[in-house]
Amino acid sequence: MTPPAGLDAPPLAPSANGKHTYQEVESITIRFAGDSGDGMQLAGTQFTNTSALVGNDIATFPDFPAEIRAPAGTLAGVSGYQLHFSSTRIYTPGDVLDALVVMNPAALKTNLHDLKKGGILVINTDAFGQNDLDKAKYKVNPLDNGSLTGYRQIRVSVSKLTREAVKECGLSPREQDRCKNFFALGLVYWMYERPLEPTIKWVKDKFGRKPELMPVMDANTRALKAGYNYGDTVEVMPVQYTVGKAKIEPGVYRKITGNEAIAIGLVAAAHSANKTLVYSGYPITPASSVLEDLCSVEMRRHGVKTLQAEDEIAACGIAIGASFGGAIGVTGTSGPGICLKSEAIGLAVMTELPLVIIDVQRGGPSTGLPTKTEQADLLQAMFGRNGESPVAIIAPQSPVDCFDIAYEAVRIATQFMCPVFLLSDGYLANGSEPWKLPDSTKLPKIEITHPTGPNSDGWNGPGHEVGEGAASKYLPYKRDKYLSRPWAIPGTPGLEHRIGGIEKQDTTGNINYEPANHEHMVHTRWQKIENIALTIPDLEVTGDADAELLLIGWGGTYGSIFTAVERAQRKGLKVASAHLRYLNPMPKNTEAVLKRFKKVLVPELNTGQLCWLLRAKYLVDAKGLNKVQGRPFLISEIEAAITEHLA
Repeated sequence: MTPPAGLDAPPLAPSANGKHTYQEVESITIRFAGDSGDGMQLAGTQFTNTSALVGNDIATFPDFPAEIRAPAGTLAGVSGYQLHFSSTRIYTPGDVLDALVVMNPAALKTNLHDLKKGGILVINTDAFGQNDLDKAKYKVNPLDNGSLTGYRQIRVSVSKLTREAVKECGLSPREQDRCKNFFALGLVYWMYERPLEPTIKWVKDKFGRKPELMPVMDANTRALKAGYNYGDTVEVMPVQYTVGKAKIEPGVYRKITGNEAIAIGLVAAAHSANKTLVYSGYPITPASSVLEDLCSVEMRRHGVKTLQAEDEIAACGIAIGASFGGAIGVTGTSGPGICLKSEAIGLAVMTELPLVIIDVQRGGPSTGLPTKTEQADLLQAMFGRNGESPVAIIAPQSPVDCFDIAYEAVRIATQFMCPVFLLSDGYLANGSEPWKLPDSTKLPKIEITHPTGPNSDGWNGPGHEVGEGAASKYLPYKRDKYLSRPWAIPGTPGLEHRIGGIEKQDTTGNINYEPANHEHMVHTRWQKIENIALTIPDLEVTGDADAELLLIGWGGTYGSIFTAVERAQRKGLKVASAHLRYLNPMPKNTEAVLKRFKKVLVPELNTGQLCWLLRAKYLVDAKGLNKVQGRPFLISEIEAAITEHLA
């Protein structure tokens, strides 16, 4: 049997049992797709965990239905989980699919266009009754009309075989059907030589501790093994594919999603600063899991305080109050929540209190595409408040990088006494990759000092009251070399001072409406944010120093851009790339980098927001490559744009 189109591999070789042949390939991209109740996310997660244990490099892309309770079997209710696993370093969940597992007609219809010609198509034929076809809006059965002849079809009665495998476990017919995802998982484990033991252990740990759940444990284990044995015995599957271990840096690794990395990064930063982390939020997709992770028993052992507020406005106010009291105040949401938090964020700008705002971006406007990814909140973060209200903005480039960016957000917020936006997105939040656990002793130390009395910074000294109506000698806005003010803890004797949203006199903090003072304070707050650039690394360029074209991106587009540029360079094209993790302020050398290149292309999952900022700030003739479909860039899309711009 020939390999799927596009898979470069050695010749077929006999397997150990002599019944099949195996073929080694560099990487595989597979997607599990079915109804939201079919357990595709669980099957994909288990396949991912097993592949990580085998030693592959991995990148994932879960795709959830936007409707909470879409009717079963409909196009709106399809859930998918894509995994790219490889023996080499990878940066994306893959472009086109080598294999697609579909549990019903709706999953087939919504996902088939991503499967390469000649790719493997595993179909649960039991779900292709007339009612199922009607729900998926098929006029004729695709299994009968020849529309699937371009794919290597593996038609399996998944539901029937699952029921047969678990019939002795004492489950109801409905409970039996819930095991069919594990039958499909077992079959795919066989296809790619994955061991069953990690998943069997997971099933035992989850269900084996309560006697009433023992039948569920037994049924899922039987279904998994039945799927594996099916692949091992039927003649329609004579080939297994193997993906070797990736050569990665030695260390202890775990699989991590972007939202998990944000939660751990925040806690690590709070530990470094010897501070309590207070996270207040309101449930919103795709940011909710940050709050859920921080609510765990393990996080509470680290002193984390969490609160689900009654609304987005209250959540931001609580975080500001925590910062006023000397804790690390953090709030998290998605784009619609940022709209509601904007007035409170302006208060944090005016009072100059540290605040971390996590924005896990999704498609908009309004409710928009709540489960789909987008990068459309950059200008909202930059300008979405009344008055001159500057904030710091940073963005992770991968799920793993979410840890470092969360840590950095706390560092910037506390050092510069300002709000910091962390712009993640749905693609990074739910995607996962291997994370090498860092050495906590080597993390940069976050140093925080609070004034304590007459001899500390911010104290004006006896007999030197400043400003009209000065009530104390303490100067709450006496600034350091970066223009940051001291962080006084309420209740500290002798440090009584005013704080609030009304314009204040510099240094004293006394209310002041004078025109010249307001202009001075506007420029001071702006310059303080600009001074952050003095503490961040320069923008790095990857690729040809004499390239004609520079691709510059931000956020979750990193993997697609980096890989596309690598491929273009292998074709002999003169192209380079750079990626912005700091968006306000940008690195000091950003203008110099941009003006080294004749052409600048900015790939973004919006209509051109970073491109707009670069053109306005640096007067470069940047061009946008824009996509607003709720899906990340394919590598091939960026490759095509590179070729076009260098033609």
